[in-house]
Amino acid sequence: MRFILTGNVLIVGVGLGLSFSLARLFHKEGMRISMASRNLDKLKDISSEIAANVYKCDASEIKDVQNLFNSLDATTGTPDLVIYNPSARVRGPVGNLDPIAVKKALDITCFGAFLVAQEATKRMLKAGKGSIFFTGATAGVKGFANSSVFAMGKFGLRGLAQSMARELHPQNIHIGHFVIDGGIAGSKFFGDNGNSNNSMLDPDEIAKTYLSFYNQDKSAWSWEIEVRPWVEKF
Repeated sequence: MRFILTGNVLIVGVGLGLSFSLARLFHKEGMRISMASRNLDKLKDISSEIAANVYKCDASEIKDVQNLFNSLDATTGTPDLVIYNPSARVRGPVGNLDPIAVKKALDITCFGAFLVAQEATKRMLKAGKGSIFFTGATAGVKGFANSSVFAMGKFGLRGLAQSMARELHPQNIHIGHFVIDGGIAGSKFFGDNGNSNNSMLDPDEIAKTYLSFYNQDKSAWSWEIEVRPWVEKF
């Protein structure tokens, strides 16, 4: 028997095709979708397709995140699930990096995750339940040359998730960190080779992993999972 889910999902950040796959799947499962992005033009197609609520928000800005959750308080209420997707890269040798660009990237990848998680946690503690998921990357467990900024951001994100899991799991708030190890098919960053050999991650299949994680029984909660194509080296 298939059970229809109820409740609200907030997806923060739009990119790599994953956000849209998550929105479609959780909507199909019966949940109401809210999406937040710095650029609302990105959300036009998906919001009309699934009647999602959309909010303009720069997750790296304290006031923007506060305003986002205040808006949710007045409309859909406390989300049952919050998913944080944003990240930013600054490539190059450490000695050549622009410190201002580095700070902005860290604000988006890591500090913004803290801001969103903090506002969600305050509300979920009052509700006595909830789930907060973070989209990580290979860089969160393995730093690469000329990619120190992305590694800093994703290592910080993973540390945030791990600490929150230890703090909040006993308070009935499920924390998840998803290590996306590989290129996502159809994304602007990685390009799309047709994925005929399944050599890249299918965003619809990644979304199914998030759904399965969300449906975990409390007797067997995870806090982290890795997903990668079968041919990806690790």
